[in-house]
Amino acid sequence: MSAILPGATLGVLGGGQLGRMFAIAARQMGYRVGVFVPEDDSPTSQVADFTVNANYDDVDAVAEFARRVAVVTFEFENVSTAATDAAERHAPVRPCGQALHIAQHRVREKQFFCDANVPVTPFAIVNELNDLTTGVARLGTPCVLKTASSGYDGKGQVVIHNASNAESAWEQIGRQQAVLEAFIKFDRELSVVGARGLDGQFVSYGPLHNTHANHILDVTVCPFELPKQISDEAVQIVRTIMDELDMVGVLCVEFFHSDADGLMVNEMAPRPHNSGHLTIDAHVTGQFEQQVRSICGLPLGSTQQHRPAAMANLLGDLWQPEPNWQQLCAMDDVKLHLYGKTEARNGRKMGHITALADTAEQATQRVVDARNVLTDASAIQAK
Repeated sequence: MSAILPGATLGVLGGGQLGRMFAIAARQMGYRVGVFVPEDDSPTSQVADFTVNANYDDVDAVAEFARRVAVVTFEFENVSTAATDAAERHAPVRPCGQALHIAQHRVREKQFFCDANVPVTPFAIVNELNDLTTGVARLGTPCVLKTASSGYDGKGQVVIHNASNAESAWEQIGRQQAVLEAFIKFDRELSVVGARGLDGQFVSYGPLHNTHANHILDVTVCPFELPKQISDEAVQIVRTIMDELDMVGVLCVEFFHSDADGLMVNEMAPRPHNSGHLTIDAHVTGQFEQQVRSICGLPLGSTQQHRPAAMANLLGDLWQPEPNWQQLCAMDDVKLHLYGKTEARNGRKMGHITALADTAEQATQRVVDARNVLTDASAIQAK
């Protein structure tokens, strides 16, 4: 299968920040980019060559879009199988629709992990209230009820603290299919971002260490010191998943890790991931360039890291009042990435910053200090 070379047009389904950073990487490499997105003035549209505004369930519009591009990829999971099938009749879709079909539904995802012999958190599939009460009795409390679809950043989830709360939790999620997970006492949350090419070549970043606030990723740091056996196992799990799916593109796998119980997969995302954003500035080849290389059939790039780095999300909460960009940009070794979103809302990802330093600990402190500067100009005057 021949490579898709610079000068060709790449198509992306979805117009958010992940599509924006993909488009920037693609254009740096000499590609043109088209975006398919329902809304006007999306972050991706602002840097793309052309935009098709239509709903994802408009399969005729998706098919027409695919005719205009050499390959189709996506930047979020909520694209229907019908849409990817329509695109695939006119252009290769990478990753394949099957990877998307599995990742966008927690029940299918859990079953896939089990079939692939991947370690997962103890769980039960919930189709009705009786399944939930039986699952709570088996897994114990606290436990977490998660809708099978359309859940992210803590949405579509309810913590059940005791068995008497089960029916209330079932009502809160709208009595829809779900997964019940045991509440894991983990020591750390990790992720590994992998990329796989058309020829099966595999590279990875991580493990990356993640901390969350209000169910949203807050800070990621790399490298993170772990026993080599654990690091190797995490990378091998990602490679196993990508090989099982025959996946071409970028995949992030999120893990819980405890010193007592080892690694357990939480979930996967068949696309670049928030925790991999630091690779743009900290590595020879960032995750978005790897996405371009892999879907175009080019050799994958080096994942060598220049310096230790940390990434912090910038949420809409900081836009009260306008952040102090001038003070932030005066800080050495700090890189600012904004996503072009015009409306700042609490909890909405508006951008991120990455800090580089001599050690991971210094990078973490630096990125936290940099974010603090945005809302307190007096916090750091001399740095």
